[in-house]
Amino acid sequence: MPEGDSLHRAALSLQVLVGQRVGVETPHPRAAGKRLAERLDGLTLESVEAVGKSLLLRFEGGLVLRSHLRMSGRWRVEALGTVQTGRPWLVLRGAEHEAVLWNGPVLELGRGAGSGRVGPDILAEPPDTDWMVERLRAEPPARELGDALLDQRLVAGIGNLWRAEALWEACVSPWRTLADVSDAELLAVLAAANRLMRAAVEGARPPRRVYRRAGRPCPRCGTPIRSHAQGENARIAYWCPACQRGARGPA
Repeated sequence: MPEGDSLHRAALSLQVLVGQRVGVETPHPRAAGKRLAERLDGLTLESVEAVGKSLLLRFEGGLVLRSHLRMSGRWRVEALGTVQTGRPWLVLRGAEHEAVLWNGPVLELGRGAGSGRVGPDILAEPPDTDWMVERLRAEPPARELGDALLDQRLVAGIGNLWRAEALWEACVSPWRTLADVSDAELLAVLAAANRLMRAAVEGARPPRRVYRRAGRPCPRCGTPIRSHAQGENARIAYWCPACQRGARGPA
């Protein structure tokens, strides 16, 4: 699933259309049924912003289009007139470029900010980590930290990849409960997530240390990396049972 850094890169690429009146098409029949083209075609695209795992496209008149990529969606910005094969969900055409959304089934058009359903963005400049800690502290104390970090209501933008890598960087086990984790440890994990994801946005994507490396030696201590499903959604957690402080995880 695309994570916050992918959305921020998409937002940066879409800036070439900001300030222009855009032509709007919805070639995919499911997108066409939302009647987005009829409402947006010819309007000025005023801004594009990534908030967590959503992309918010603001048009004149207060209209906000929210795009969520789910598991396989992607935005591409290409030269105007590039030949497309298949049926993209959405096409925005400017004077010299066009932005094309592929496999992005969540498109919601409304008015206002459009981001009230998500928590503070881990890639905000600067990130409001004190607010993130406050929201995490409001959760049940028995909730596991690794599960809570994926809750977009609490912290927006962190997905499975950066959850694993940030916890490893901060030497904190995903299986620690919120009651067992200090504020200093929470801040260290959030700082690591921000640092790693910001590097990825800027084109210097850090190497994977634990994500999808189950059975391989930990780069820090040599202990085999473990993996196990966590939380109600059974997202796979990856961790080093030796050097990530606290709970060692399932047997």
